[in-house]
Amino acid sequence: MTELTRADVDVLIVGGGPTGLVLAVELARRGVRFRLVDKAEEFFGGSRADGLQPRTLEVFDDIGIVDTVLAEGNTGIEVRGYQGDTVVWEGTTTEPMPTRPDVPYPNIWFLPQFRTEELLRERLAGLGHHVEPATTLVDFDQDADGVTATLAGPDGTARLRARYLVGTDGGGSTVRRGLGIRFDGETDESMRALFADVRLTGLDRAHGRVWMSGESGVALMPLSGTDLFTLTVRAPESDVTLEYLQDQVTAATGDEAIRLHELTWSTVWRPNVRLAERFRDGRVFLAGDAAHVCHPTGGQGMNTGIQDAYNLGWKLAAVLAGAPTALLDSYEAERVPTAQAALALSEKLLAKHKRGDDDAHKRGSEVHQLGLNYRGGPLTEDRRATPGPIAAGDRAPDAPYGAGRLFDLFRGPRWTALVSGDADLVTDLNTVGGGVLRAHLATEALAGYQVATGTVVLVRPDGYIGLISSPGTAAAVSDYLARGTGELGTPQHAGSLGTHGRAGV
Repeated sequence: MTELTRADVDVLIVGGGPTGLVLAVELARRGVRFRLVDKAEEFFGGSRADGLQPRTLEVFDDIGIVDTVLAEGNTGIEVRGYQGDTVVWEGTTTEPMPTRPDVPYPNIWFLPQFRTEELLRERLAGLGHHVEPATTLVDFDQDADGVTATLAGPDGTARLRARYLVGTDGGGSTVRRGLGIRFDGETDESMRALFADVRLTGLDRAHGRVWMSGESGVALMPLSGTDLFTLTVRAPESDVTLEYLQDQVTAATGDEAIRLHELTWSTVWRPNVRLAERFRDGRVFLAGDAAHVCHPTGGQGMNTGIQDAYNLGWKLAAVLAGAPTALLDSYEAERVPTAQAALALSEKLLAKHKRGDDDAHKRGSEVHQLGLNYRGGPLTEDRRATPGPIAAGDRAPDAPYGAGRLFDLFRGPRWTALVSGDADLVTDLNTVGGGVLRAHLATEALAGYQVATGTVVLVRPDGYIGLISSPGTAAAVSDYLARGTGELGTPQHAGSLGTHGRAGV
């Protein structure tokens, strides 16, 4: 075993799926030294989680890939149910909604997971970093100062020293198992379905189709941005083959003209709900499927993992730059309740399918993740006698601002202070934080927030409101940050973070 000559990375990320990639982008934008490794020799090539929730689209807006996501995906297509050649029902999973001033991305957006990952890897490459494939975490241990990990890769085995380790390595997480953290829940083996991506001829892409066949069925859905179809059939008892899939399709449709030519990816799904007993152990964190697994009903799994990464990234960077380590305690405090909510929602939606409810296939705003909040959390403070409809801990809504919008101000790895009706306060606030806090007079934009004149709304780097103070003062903001609940830590740390936090943007 060779020893690395420089084992001084700040963060080791294990797992190169959507969660690990978003975390890597967040760290790269802040100049943090990290490595992102994945045990797979080739990058994932399946559709799997293809539904991007509106809140995830807002994250992608911030990190700079949303335009491509919107250009290549869609809001879903019409689906028709058949018995033989007869259409017995038709409809859509979601009803497209128009944009609103506070919600620029109101719809679930469908894009294959492999394409989402490609776009994240491209963004990461633009920041000068990449995923290291075929690299396995063999073991690790931690002490008061960091984590020592053993990695096995194409060039052999080596030891790596990191200040923090984050496991984003899926439901079978090596990191979670290495920590001995329970993954409580259950798997229902009585329900099994096969999802596959296939190339075929004999079927147009105008809409999706479902054929009922006995107690099961066959579904073929065009996969946006590709020439593939996603096929859903009863899972076989043995290996998945193209011949098996062809037989299932022909039997259900009665149409010999539909011919399958290539199977590019498949997975057997069964109801599986799991939640880690904790998301942190010292200097080691869990995120994404390593921390929670839920049913695909409602499209919560991947999206919740992306929010984990978005929450953790700025906090790790802040502590590495000098903020109090207590800031990292807020990760578990904020993310466990949201994971629990995602699991409960997925269970509720699956139950509707089991009962055969008429609206079981419908999805509304309950799955969008825009209403998830951190009210009452350790980073939340509302200094108003009577909080309004938008409170500290909520997602900061968008609104028109000058020639642009508030999201333009939020974009990037910094805090944003919005002030209503007090230009002098804006000037004072821009002296707080050594340049990583930017204040703006946003009186008209804050109309939808329903705050009084003189109020300051402090928005965290992940787009959630940390503090609302009325009357707002620079002292109130400085006090909030100095108590160790903000990215800046104490004012003495602001200078170092002012340079470190903007690196790579």
